[in-house]
Amino acid sequence: MTSPATLPIPVAAALEAASAGNIEDFLHAFAEDGAVDDWGREFRGHEAIRGWSDAEFIGKRVTLEVTGVRTEDDTTTVSARVGGDGFNGPSDFAFTVAGDRIALMRIAG
Repeated sequence: MTSPATLPIPVAAALEAASAGNIEDFLHAFAEDGAVDDWGREFRGHEAIRGWSDAEFIGKRVTLEVTGVRTEDDTTTVSARVGGDGFNGPSDFAFTVAGDRIALMRIAG
């Protein structure tokens, strides 16, 4: 397992906030016009991300156990074991970071 210390700061902050159930800190990790792409469904901007998260992510008491990290160019892909009251199992989250915020979080597998 790659140490979470190798994660870009906004990615680490988003993962920690999600597992802690803290929607405000989760949203703060994203750029104002940042987006979540959940298998082709795009949620752009903080209010859209909040709606998605309330229904399908933090609202489902998600937990994320990082099992691997890989980076290519400006994208960091985090493999994690997902738990909670929604989807459970392995998944990949590809984060594109711009400056000090997340521009895109794509659920990739």
